[in-house]
Amino acid sequence: MTTSDPIADMLTRIRNAQAARHAKVDVPSSRIKTDLAKILKDEGFIANYKLTEEGAKKSIRIYLKYTPANVPVISHIERVSRPGNRVYVGSREVPRVLGGLGINILTTPRGVMTGSSARKEGVGGEVLCHVW
Repeated sequence: MTTSDPIADMLTRIRNAQAARHAKVDVPSSRIKTDLAKILKDEGFIANYKLTEEGAKKSIRIYLKYTPANVPVISHIERVSRPGNRVYVGSREVPRVLGGLGINILTTPRGVMTGSSARKEGVGGEVLCHVW
């Protein structure tokens, strides 16, 4: 299956797997999705991820994270910049998510990074998603 927005597909798979209380979810692999998974792990939103390979099909297995009360750690995850409506920000306009309680993920000339990292490094870019 081909999709016009693979990043939105990844975020939707995570959202749906958490709604069904799954322990893990598999998404087709790409470099940018691997970078997204790495940021989600580093920021504590997912437990772990690993690259898997079944034949010629490469995928990312994302292990979801829940609180002791079995509530998903990610309460909201949304795509911001879409193929039909790209959202770019300069280094001074990088938005804060929930006053710093959430994160946004950007693609910049220096790679995929969180909004706070982009602000510190003084770079702007395309806002991929908000997570809290």
